[in-house]
Amino acid sequence: MKSSAKKATQKKMLKAKPKAWRNKKTTARNAAPKTAAQKSPSIALTKILVPIDFSEHARKALQYAIPFAHQFKAKLYLVYVVEPTIYPADFSFGQIGLPNVEAELRTKAEGELKELVEKEIKGFVASEWLVKTGLPFVEIASFAKDENIDLIILATHGHTGVEHILFGSTAEKIVRKAPCPVLVVRSDERDFVDERV
Repeated sequence: MKSSAKKATQKKMLKAKPKAWRNKKTTARNAAPKTAAQKSPSIALTKILVPIDFSEHARKALQYAIPFAHQFKAKLYLVYVVEPTIYPADFSFGQIGLPNVEAELRTKAEGELKELVEKEIKGFVASEWLVKTGLPFVEIASFAKDENIDLIILATHGHTGVEHILFGSTAEKIVRKAPCPVLVVRSDERDFVDERV
């Protein structure tokens, strides 16, 4: 009888103690075993898109994308978009596109992208680059959807005031239209990429 009375007293004392005071064995014993449904969520990235415009801002976004791709063993896609060049020629003919200018811009962009990949990525992660023609936010969102991109990492130029009103923000439009999550890197903020690694 003494042992059962002693156990009943211990149970009452245990219930009266705050959770922080309970010993670990008691809490672990009472905890339900984890099931497959209770596993902690994980992130699986296999394809990361980085829109490139050859600015310092875009280079900073690439500095974030490389460690992300390395950590998740993902492939990087660098995309540059050549905007169509249209000039008003004459009122009778309307607007005229200049295909020669676009072809030159594409050729120059291809060379610069190749150089950027060799200089910045250096074979550290799998990568592919592409030059497209059109409106940047439309082409980037379309590419992300067609290629099942998991994450877009892009830079914002930080335009404010009249400049933002007149031209809008390509980054903002991409965030709105993208079929996947977007990480926006600001140029003047604190970094979390360790370049020593």
